[in-house]
This record gives sequence, C-alpha cells and structure tokens, in this order.
Amino acid sequence: MSTWDQKTFSFSPRARGCYLVTDEIYNNLPFIKDYKIGTLNLFLKHTSCAISLNENCDPDVRIDMSTALNNVVPDDNGEIFNHIDEGSDDMSGHAKSSIVGVSITIPITNGKLALGTWQGVYLMEFRNYRHTRYCVATVQGIK
Repeated sequence: MSTWDQKTFSFSPRARGCYLVTDEIYNNLPFIKDYKIGTLNLFLKHTSCAISLNENCDPDVRIDMSTALNNVVPDDNGEIFNHIDEGSDDMSGHAKSSIVGVSITIPITNGKLALGTWQGVYLMEFRNYRHTRYCVATVQGIK
C-alpha cells in the first residue's frame, strides 16, 4: 500500500551561490530510509532561489553555475528591469528562479535517493545576503 510523508524544513541560511545540499536533505528527512520505492518532491517556498541537480564531485561546478547564471541574467539597478525595490539582485533573482525552477522530483530506491553517480542536489541562492529558505518535502511510495 502506498503511503505519504510530508515535512517542511529550512536550509541553513546562505548568501548568493550554488550549494550542494544532498546531505542536508537526508538529515532533515530521515524517513526516506523507510521507503523501498517512491518519489521525493522538493518544493522551495521562495521566488529568488532555486533547486536543481548537478555534478557533486568538483566544487568548481558550483562556482561555474553561479557564473553562468549571472551572465545569463545580470544584476541590475534599473537599466534592464523595472522591479528593483529590494535591490539590484532582486529581479535577477526572480528571473533565475523561474529559469532553473523551485521544485524537483527524485526517485527513491531501497531507502536512498536514486541519484546518478555524479549527481547531487543543489540549492541556488540568488540574493546577496543570507536568507533562510523553506522547503516542503513530500514523499510518496511503498515502505
């Protein structure tokens, strides 16, 4: 019989950058280990950060992802965007969040996230100052 678990948790506050958070997810969601098969959906409750999968081995990938996204959508003081009420990193953060996305779904196999050898879960923070980000995690599967 299929069962569900859901928990809202917060990631450690971080300033702008890409962060590998796979271990933080396991620490916040110990019930993953109880599922033989299922799916984990992670949904961020924010509009200026994102969640994604990417390479988990070389830390340079995190820096390069930030650089790539900053080149695609630069910060702006009103020359490009109209919405600058909260600073030059605000609207660019919203755009990057929409491009990358605020949710991912990962299969669970035998109590573990069924990630590829070099895959990890990334939290991408697009604001300069540290923010606490809340994530709704929903697991559906068979225990």
